[in-house]
Amino acid sequence: MTIADRIATIRQQLPDSVRLIAVTKQVPTDAIREAYDAGIRDFGESKIQETAEKQSQLQDLPDINWHLIGHLQTNKAAKALEQFQWIHSLDNLKLATRLDRLAGELSFSPQVCLQVKILSDPDKYGWSVPELLADLPELNRCQYIKIQGLMTIPPRGLDDSQLLEFFNSTRELADKIQQQNLPHIQMQQLSMGMSGDYHLAIQAGATMIRLGQSLFGSRIG
Repeated sequence: MTIADRIATIRQQLPDSVRLIAVTKQVPTDAIREAYDAGIRDFGESKIQETAEKQSQLQDLPDINWHLIGHLQTNKAAKALEQFQWIHSLDNLKLATRLDRLAGELSFSPQVCLQVKILSDPDKYGWSVPELLADLPELNRCQYIKIQGLMTIPPRGLDDSQLLEFFNSTRELADKIQQQNLPHIQMQQLSMGMSGDYHLAIQAGATMIRLGQSLFGSRIG
């Protein structure tokens, strides 16, 4: 199947409420162009430098929305603001505070998701649920970044029923936060679901899914 064929097949499965983000880390620009020609406008990257190189080669495609889905180091916050319209991997209060200050100084207002660990997982970044709930008052002080929802990545080794419970718990946490009516924190977006589990994430209420292998096949490099 071509990239366009894969995109068309997956889109047939998606409700209109779900935004398809093509994860293009380690994917060459010619494949990104194929996805673009098939109608994709949202592309997810994990590394600042790799994204910069691709953006320089794709300057003729100005309506791409770039989504940062990988861990962001605090010292690269300013660069991330320049490169990405969405940051899914905002994973701690210190980073949120720095991003917000820089966003005000640089006149950027990125859309962000708060990365949360519903289950303890030493291999993942993000707030634990108690940590996130405790930090909400400080996060609500952010004036320039636009907090739109939650992002999560499940631990390895969960079966389908455990994955569905994991995604449902993420949605329930978003609902709980939304009910606090914090003026600078919205919970309209749930960025969850990848190639192996996106159907379960959608069942639980995902609004953005991040697909790489399903669209492009095995990683190159």
